[in-house]
Amino acid sequence: MSVQIIKDGSKPVYAVLPYNDYLQLLEEIEDARDIQMAEEISARIERGEEETIPADVVWELIDSERPLRIWREYRGLTQEALANRVGISKSYLSQIESGHRSGSANVLRRIAQALNLSLDDIMPTSEVQLLEDAERPNL
Repeated sequence: MSVQIIKDGSKPVYAVLPYNDYLQLLEEIEDARDIQMAEEISARIERGEEETIPADVVWELIDSERPLRIWREYRGLTQEALANRVGISKSYLSQIESGHRSGSANVLRRIAQALNLSLDDIMPTSEVQLLEDAERPNL
């Protein structure tokens, strides 16, 4: 790599290098950042601060309109067990999972907390979209 240093008196103020060398440096910086980010995520996983989810569960979540059942089953809970943790009836939870009832904000928050998830994680895709649309300013 050939670099031309431009000085102001004795102080270097610019470094001029060929454009291809510049592009190579940018790529190396991006690679270094990616490596650092991967190491930080790995460390969080090792400390138990980050959760890994099997690919088949991720694909099921992506394909599903109603993620609550998938998360409940992934956490190894029956409807009855989750309902008991949340303090609601099994039938109410079943109706929420199937989309026959939407569930109050308070109940949905308690369900998310019982599953160690965010509210967004358990809400049906269509309802998340409605919330996002409602929050978007009208221009």
